[in-house]
Amino acid sequence: MANDQYENMQSLSGPVSNAVPIVPDDDVDIDVVSRCVYVGSAGNLAVIMNSGQSVVFAGVNAGTFLPIRVDRVLATGTTAGNILNLY
Repeated sequence: MANDQYENMQSLSGPVSNAVPIVPDDDVDIDVVSRCVYVGSAGNLAVIMNSGQSVVFAGVNAGTFLPIRVDRVLATGTTAGNILNLY
């Protein structure tokens, strides 16, 4: 499971402090749970949410900020590119 720096915070509405590239991987979690995911190149984004739910965000436009908390971005099902973990 990814490190969740915000699990005990009541609000996640402030600005992010870090932006780290995400390399989609079917077996490995990202290092830190996201506060937001940026998609730089259009496509589908397959993720495992912090809750454990698997979901595919279909047809995400380039330049989209998704306010989602994810543990993993899956290689299988992800066609989007230039993905950043914002936290």
